[in-house]
Order: sequence, then structure tokens, then C-alpha cells
Amino acid sequence: MKTICVASNNPVKLQAAAAGFQAMFPHEEFTISGVSVHVSVSVQPMSDTETLQGATERAVNARSAQPEADYWVGIEGGVQDIDGEMDAFAWVVVTDGQHTGKGRSGAFFLPHQVAELVRQGVELGEADDRVFSRNNSKQQNGAIGLLTDDAVDRAALYVPAVIFALIPFKNPDLY
Repeated sequence: MKTICVASNNPVKLQAAAAGFQAMFPHEEFTISGVSVHVSVSVQPMSDTETLQGATERAVNARSAQPEADYWVGIEGGVQDIDGEMDAFAWVVVTDGQHTGKGRSGAFFLPHQVAELVRQGVELGEADDRVFSRNNSKQQNGAIGLLTDDAVDRAALYVPAVIFALIPFKNPDLY
């Protein structure tokens, strides 16, 4: 049984990592644990580059925190301004210590009221909670779940990015 260490204790990120690994490697068994790690990026990354940096640091720091694992996963949600609108997305980085895979989620545009709070320095999860009168939505369905009435929730948004990050592990001869 292989072990996966996710650089977060957020149940949404743990669920997404588990689902992505299981989808890519259906005949293998995994155990998943989370670990809280420090990263140098903003609490709310505000660009594609900063978000990828956060996911990379999370995976690397998870490896330092739990070196006995087989895989380390960093998942970082971010936002960026595009032509006066703000989109939200996530990067996933997976490493086994020798190889690294990266995957990006789909993106969606935030309502202006949420985007304005984020521009003022409020983390996206907190902005969602304020606008939608929720509590701790980032550990539940997230902005995408709130906006789609859970047609897609935060975990479902992250799973494809985990799968994309695992492509080099599924096809090691090509990478």
C-alpha cells in the first residue's frame, strides 16, 4: 500500500487527492494523510505564477514533514485579474522525490462582489462566506459549489488537476 501526503488538512484537498490517485491507479491501494506546511506565497495567491509556486512549495514541504510517504501533493487555489474580471483556479503538484507532475484545474470567473473583496485583501473562502452568508465554505463546496449549486464542488474542480499532475507517473517512459 502506497502512502500519499497532502500538504493540507483541508478535507476537500484530501478527498480530491484520493479520488485523483484512485482514478489513475484503480488497482492500487493508497492511504492518505494531511500535514500543515508553511509556504512563502500569499494566503490568497493573486496570479497563475504565485499559485503554481504555492503548490510546488507545498509538495516540497510536505516531503520534508513526512519523508516516509511515497507521494507528496501540493494543491493551491489562486485567482488572477483578466481584463477587469477575476478568475479562480488551482494548481496541483505531485512528487515522488524523483519525478514531479503538475496539473491545473479549470477556471471560472468570480462575481464582482466576491472579486472586489479579494482585491481588498480578503481570502477567497472568506469573501465567499461573507457574500453567500456561509461559514467555512472553503472546507466544503467552495466558490465553485456555491456558484453552480454544487453541480461542481471544490473537490470535483480539483480532481482533474490531480489526474493531470499524475500523467508523468502513469506514463514514466514518456517523461
